[in-house]
Amino acid sequence: MINNFKSNFSKTFSLAFPVMLSQLGQVLVGVADSMMVGRLGAEPLAAASLANSIFFVVLMFGIGVSMAITPLVAMADGKNNFKRISRLFNHGFTINWIVGTMLFLLIVLGSPLLFHLNQPEEVVVLAIPYLAIITFSLLPFMIFQTFKQFAEGLSQTRQAMYITLVCNAVNVFLNWVLIYGNLGAPAMGLNGAGWATLISRVLMALMIGYYIMKSKRYAPFHLSFKLKKLSFPMVSKMLKIGVPTGFQFIFEVGAFSSAAIMMGWIGVNALAAHQIAINLASISYMMASGLSTAAMIRVGNQLGRKDIPTLREAGFTSFAMVAMFMSLTAIIFVLFREFLPSLYIDDLEVIKMSATLLVIAALFQLSDGIQVVGLGALRGMADVRVPTIVTLVAYWVIGLPLGYVFAFVMGMMEVGIWYGLLIGLTVTGIMLLYRFHSLSAKLLRQSNQQVSAL
Repeated sequence: MINNFKSNFSKTFSLAFPVMLSQLGQVLVGVADSMMVGRLGAEPLAAASLANSIFFVVLMFGIGVSMAITPLVAMADGKNNFKRISRLFNHGFTINWIVGTMLFLLIVLGSPLLFHLNQPEEVVVLAIPYLAIITFSLLPFMIFQTFKQFAEGLSQTRQAMYITLVCNAVNVFLNWVLIYGNLGAPAMGLNGAGWATLISRVLMALMIGYYIMKSKRYAPFHLSFKLKKLSFPMVSKMLKIGVPTGFQFIFEVGAFSSAAIMMGWIGVNALAAHQIAINLASISYMMASGLSTAAMIRVGNQLGRKDIPTLREAGFTSFAMVAMFMSLTAIIFVLFREFLPSLYIDDLEVIKMSATLLVIAALFQLSDGIQVVGLGALRGMADVRVPTIVTLVAYWVIGLPLGYVFAFVMGMMEVGIWYGLLIGLTVTGIMLLYRFHSLSAKLLRQSNQQVSAL
């Protein structure tokens, strides 16, 4: 048993580590954005929080749709079916481009609705032009996601990591130039951060596309973009995984975005504190999502090989790894709860609010990690419908309503909103862990019965 754990730990870590670094790089860019914008004052920081709350709901849906490529490619790779892998790439690229265009139009047409969310008017005025700029980055980002998810399905996770880290460094540099007007550039403030994001994502798409289309490693798959070869059954198969996965992300990220809107009802300082705390919590979440990706790849690959015992071992090893990692981040949040917010802003009231929220963030680290790995492991088994229902109920029927009651009925204000999120995450983590156990145990019984019949 111990040797199996060590073996699965090593294999999972080798897949997860590049993704974790890539995700960490993405998050650190968000942290850098918030720190740099925070130096402009509480209002620009609150505007960034509001705009990003809307944008990331839509962006995460797009990411969810694109993630259908990975488990299907991993299963096909387990069967050494090169032709199917090539067709999955072609279909995934087409689907992601269409979905990215639709999401782009959704934000462009819907952005005036920000004036009707009962937010501080000065915050909305700053948020809308920034939102318009970062919305253009959806299209190159969806192209990047196509290549990234395809490569990860083949257990190739390092290339996207290198490209992401390079482009993130470009993003931070452009922030410094465009936000503050360095090197002779105009000082664009918050909008400068938006242009930096757009430019870096275009660069990401170009770099990963060039690498994969030219690399000898991917030559056996004969990758191409041919609309006439699209198959409705394959499109349907991918959408049946991708769309529910997108909604899983919407239900979770949308809950935190709704929390940001409720924070705006309390005031600018509460919204700024929420932005800082959620920005820090997103570091551990996105790194845990690297383990989620590794769980999805390993589970999908073992499912393709029909090796159910190893599938269960790989899944439970991922749960154990994320539990250890998130416990460490919880300790860091508690010990440095006052220091970390001071890196973003000098306002003492905002720092005090953020420190309180970080304690609650520490409490939900374990359940947040368990639920994100649970979603990945189940996605590797192409199980998305029940997890989607779980996330809907946990966040929108339980977590957010309780947060509202705690905040505005019981008078707990910003702390009450986060307690609601804590409960929602805990319910999700418990349910998804049980779902993986029961579903994989059922597959194991079926596999044993087939062996016995032989």
